[in-house]
Amino acid sequence: MLLARLAEVSRQVAAEPSRTAKIASLASLFSGARPEDAALVISYLAGRLPQGRLGVGWRVLKDRVPPSAEPVLTVAAVDAAFTALAQVSGAGAQAERKRRVQDLMGAATASEQDFLLRLLTGEVRQGALDAVALEGVAKAAGASAAELRRAVMLEGSLARVAEALLAEGPDVLPSFRLRVGNPVQPMLAHTAASVADAVRAVGACGIEEKLDGVRVQVHRSGAEVRVYTRSLDDITARLPDVVAAVSALPEERFILDGELIALGPDGRPLPFQDIASRVGSRADVAAATAAVPLSPVFFDILAVRGGGKAGTGDLLDMPGHERHAALTRLVPERMRVRRCVVADPGSVAQLRAAEAFLAETLDRGHEGVMVKALDAHYVAGRRGRSWLKVKPVHTLDLVVLAVEWGHGRRTGLLSNLHLGARRADGGFVMLGKTFKGLTDAMLRWQTDRLGELAVSDDGFTVGVRPELVVEIAYDGLQRSTRYPAGVALRFARVVRHRPDKSAADADTMEQVLSPTASR
Repeated sequence: MLLARLAEVSRQVAAEPSRTAKIASLASLFSGARPEDAALVISYLAGRLPQGRLGVGWRVLKDRVPPSAEPVLTVAAVDAAFTALAQVSGAGAQAERKRRVQDLMGAATASEQDFLLRLLTGEVRQGALDAVALEGVAKAAGASAAELRRAVMLEGSLARVAEALLAEGPDVLPSFRLRVGNPVQPMLAHTAASVADAVRAVGACGIEEKLDGVRVQVHRSGAEVRVYTRSLDDITARLPDVVAAVSALPEERFILDGELIALGPDGRPLPFQDIASRVGSRADVAAATAAVPLSPVFFDILAVRGGGKAGTGDLLDMPGHERHAALTRLVPERMRVRRCVVADPGSVAQLRAAEAFLAETLDRGHEGVMVKALDAHYVAGRRGRSWLKVKPVHTLDLVVLAVEWGHGRRTGLLSNLHLGARRADGGFVMLGKTFKGLTDAMLRWQTDRLGELAVSDDGFTVGVRPELVVEIAYDGLQRSTRYPAGVALRFARVVRHRPDKSAADADTMEQVLSPTASR
């Protein structure tokens, strides 16, 4: 596929407010795509590069070159150029990257240059999010969007499923099944203001401690154990203590969903930053393990040998209370999340017990509770209403859009963060600024990280690629004529950086404006 065609559809989708029209444009694009190009097209439309970071900043991109008169670049050729860029290292790397980028830009037309520039700077924002792209692929292939969504859930990748679907047709979709060793996207939760609100919303439910740890999915097949993050990265090699704990379980084939936490000498949980640093440590795994031993705590089970329908092992479509029973049979109490059950949502006594459970959970140092419908299926990759989180402090996961240089004792550090929520069209809406809550260590870390993401610097404000997610606590929303959404965060402060989350995991304006978010 010519890059010019992709750039053209990107512009069309960006300018089109109608979701139906966006899907039609994408369906037309995918209908003309080679199956082997589908993965790249999906990645580029979402502003993602399969190679990850290329080391290409604004200094490399600022000097424009004359465009090509005719379109000759294919998406495959662009991918090859990006792969070569990612491999550049050593002395003179910056100059070599600039040479390669200018060669690529010189082969591109003016419209292709614009698309490539936005792709390299993280500014592809035409609303072609995965959900819309999925429906476009389904329409192009004449497949059911629901069946495609299920296949993507089980495979963990729209790109891989789309390639197979476009090559083989809708009959290929049932071949995508839950497999031990192949991670799926985790089920997510919405927010509720209180336990009472959450119980009213979901009905009969289990109420679990919400742990401030690192979400993991653990797969075991015989002697092999694999541990994956919420973004499906394999971190097994960094977690020998977790592997040992899971290897001691009696069954030999299963998939578990849970959190990794660390406990201090007093039995209380250590801060998230300590856990994230331990999980992220690659240098001396043995020393890191000895310094911060991790405790895996599981709250769900997706598969177990002999479970599910006809012994298939797949438990996704079982109601939550049956999955919990299977979890209880496999995992000892010390490795399971604490919970209580509200079988009768109308019972005052049970509701009081649930409120007491929340208070006890907070006293134990955890951040809140999860309220989960007892009859809920496990819907991977979706933020469903059958799981609700209740935390005593309002927080949002927002994306850093820009940052200001600090003054006084913060001179030389990137300090004041410009914060944005996701829009439905794939862009971001600024909701305010804050430098509150940042420790010296956090300031140093964000200065390094945001420096890597910088695309402009006028000496006061540094524009950055919208990739870094920050958890922000706030006291509510207030009307504002300064910001385009008409609202701003009141008394916003940084809780923590969330390098474990992508911008696609950040909260949306719909979530920001929901009644439960602003109370």
